[in-house]
Amino acid sequence: MKKRYAVGVDLGGTSIKAALVEQGQGLVRETTRPTYAEEGPQQVITRLGDIVEELIEAAPDHEIAGVGIGSPGAINWERTTVSHPPNFPGWETINLHEALRARFGEKLLVFVENDANVAGLGSAHYGAGKPFDSFIMVTLGTGVGGAIIYRNKIFRGATGAAGEIGHMTIDYEGPFDRSGVAGAIEAYLGQRFLSRHARYRLMTRQDSLLHEMAGPDLRDITPKMLHEAALQGDEGAIEVLAWAGHKLGCVLGAAVNLLDIRKIVVGGGLSAAGDFILEPARKTLKRFVMPGMWDGLAIIQETRGNEVGMLGAAHLVFQYLDEPTHAHDPLS
Repeated sequence: MKKRYAVGVDLGGTSIKAALVEQGQGLVRETTRPTYAEEGPQQVITRLGDIVEELIEAAPDHEIAGVGIGSPGAINWERTTVSHPPNFPGWETINLHEALRARFGEKLLVFVENDANVAGLGSAHYGAGKPFDSFIMVTLGTGVGGAIIYRNKIFRGATGAAGEIGHMTIDYEGPFDRSGVAGAIEAYLGQRFLSRHARYRLMTRQDSLLHEMAGPDLRDITPKMLHEAALQGDEGAIEVLAWAGHKLGCVLGAAVNLLDIRKIVVGGGLSAAGDFILEPARKTLKRFVMPGMWDGLAIIQETRGNEVGMLGAAHLVFQYLDEPTHAHDPLS
């Protein structure tokens, strides 16, 4: 069987990360460029095309099966357009499918999907989720993303927007997240929110290393600093990360009760804190899951970092080609 290659793109507000991916094997070549999102959609699309062209040139015989793009924002059911992605000024509804086919030809397969969904798909086929045919994916980064992987495919719901775990609430009178949902888990664990909580919590903990690391009044504190301090035994940092893990366990319990999916894979930048967050989450999880659903409960750390997003984006192409009905799809 001839080897298949696709380009997987992780479209972020700060950088565009992309890779040439061989089906079943993984990354062949990676590259990254600044997004410069403030320059507007047309400049970003041009930059995206340049990075795709670079990876096509790197492919054997300069031939790829298609391009998959993981993007923030709302994605339509046909996986062609992205609407109102955060941190992309001037973007309303952009058809990336048409834009790339206009540059590379109508035969090029192009798919767009939510960035958390492609992270879940990448984990399912290349990462920590590979042993399980169904799991819940949570990404802890600037925000909190989620995906539902069911039988090795993304469960998309009725319109394609399923899996928004970050906007599930654990307290209807709690703080508001960026979407205006009170007590949503993102309002506790999103990078900006967690940093603010840590700052106020540790302000009077003069024994904490964070006072040396984060500058006057802890103004520059970040989740990464919390992890670094925790590794050095800083009790205040350990307490904050345990607090975050407890909140995570609360929302995951609700998700398990709803979906009857017992495996959870946690990725994203904050997941690097590992058991400082995940062990408290594991302890809390059982308290919020019906006893009849305890069997098989597990929270696993995704260790492949940003790679799973690029791998999952490329896998959109492979999955489509392996679907027996794809010949009747309007995207073909």
